[in-house]
Amino acid sequence: MEFQEIIKQRYATKLFDGRPVPDAKVAELLELVRWAPSGLNIQPWKIKMVADAATKALLSVATFAEPQIETCSHLLVFCTDTDFAGLSEKLSRAMKARGIPDKIWDIVMGIAGEMAGMPPEDLRAWTSCQVYIAATYAILGAKALGLDSCPMTHFIPEEYSRILALPANLVPTLLCAIGYPADQPKPKWRYPVEDLLIA
Repeated sequence: MEFQEIIKQRYATKLFDGRPVPDAKVAELLELVRWAPSGLNIQPWKIKMVADAATKALLSVATFAEPQIETCSHLLVFCTDTDFAGLSEKLSRAMKARGIPDKIWDIVMGIAGEMAGMPPEDLRAWTSCQVYIAATYAILGAKALGLDSCPMTHFIPEEYSRILALPANLVPTLLCAIGYPADQPKPKWRYPVEDLLIA
């Protein structure tokens, strides 16, 4: 499928048919997500993947009983990693291990150091935005692999953290249910290009 068609045909699936997605295809999807860009290449996200019915049933309650949660094959819970200091240290080590020139290392780590001094709420907002980029790769990657998906933000993050026993630095930010659809896409519309542009 051409990339233009992937973008145009993708839709937020409201109901999946429950068939499991093969592990190999899930691995392909995660490999696509791995290539998502992020500011400084700091990659401030983790994904909790949920496939078992019992856990999805618990999470459904924290997602206001939306049918996608229990009918999808896999639920990808995209989490923001709020440990910016730890992420910066990891980035520093990775750049050194890959032989990144010192001049580039100095620039990147200098920016990371400046960002570490931002108000926590501003840094958290910036980091969360990076997570949305990764989730977009999952959404479009699923379509490219013959799956459908549904991005979801209407859930209770604190309950997700509790049910999934997530560490305190990982904050559930966006859900991406994937699987095979049991519904049919409805006609969709978007505003014209002219509405995107500032005159």
